Amino acid sequence: MSVFDVKSGSSPVILAFPHTGTDVPEDVWAKLNDNGKILADTDWHIHEMYGDLLPGSSLVRALFHRYVIDANRDPSGQSLYPGQNTTGLVPDTDFDGKPIWQDGAEPDEAEIKRRYELFHVPYHQALKAEIDRVKAQHGVAVLYDCHSIRSHISFLFEGKLPDFNIGTNNGTTCDPRIEQAVVDVCEHANGFTSVLNGRFRGGWTTRHYSDKANNIHTIQMELAQSSHLASETPPFDYDPAHAAPLRTHLKTILQNIEKIAFDLAKGN
Repeated sequence: MSVFDVKSGSSPVILAFPHTGTDVPEDVWAKLNDNGKILADTDWHIHEMYGDLLPGSSLVRALFHRYVIDANRDPSGQSLYPGQNTTGLVPDTDFDGKPIWQDGAEPDEAEIKRRYELFHVPYHQALKAEIDRVKAQHGVAVLYDCHSIRSHISFLFEGKLPDFNIGTNNGTTCDPRIEQAVVDVCEHANGFTSVLNGRFRGGWTTRHYSDKANNIHTIQMELAQSSHLASETPPFDYDPAHAAPLRTHLKTILQNIEKIAFDLAKGN
């Protein structure tokens, strides 16, 4: 099976999709329990929703499911959010804290290492290569990491999640103009809610690739799935009409980031 898909563009903006893939190798699928086989924690349809919003942007997408291995987790296994419930490099449970593996079929250290080498490493090699290519072409690269999650998950957070969850690891991963441009659009998006560096401050991808001193900037956007899905339960269908207002704001966000990236390339 293919591990990733890359579309190289002419823009300084790169869109990354670590969690939209649904491919699971047969040997891994056989070890999932009935709950795991729902693949509920997928970032459903996000790559489709973003795909045409910024012509010229590069797209890097993991095709494997996060239950195979999570492309947005630290390979060391270190928690992104110490003290808070979360899932690991290879999850033991879903986002509700329920087991996803058959009894006795949980992946051991050797299996996790095998999956890391087969899936996690190639995806990040492809992402790093695209960042390097874009940086060489423009003198700047902005990695926009695209995510979504159900709006109510009591195991991970209380209440309803805001529609836009912007993550810059407390302002450390990108130029403040990029952060502010995204915040401005989200705060003025009529009918939508937003937060900066709330429950989701940016995953391993956002934190790992940020290198502001060398003009590589990263930002994560976690969208509440209630903003664009027909239902947050199976079959997790995409609702184009419902998503249309959201897409309008996302398009503006990406256009504004691109403009700032060109300014940064000029040293402005």
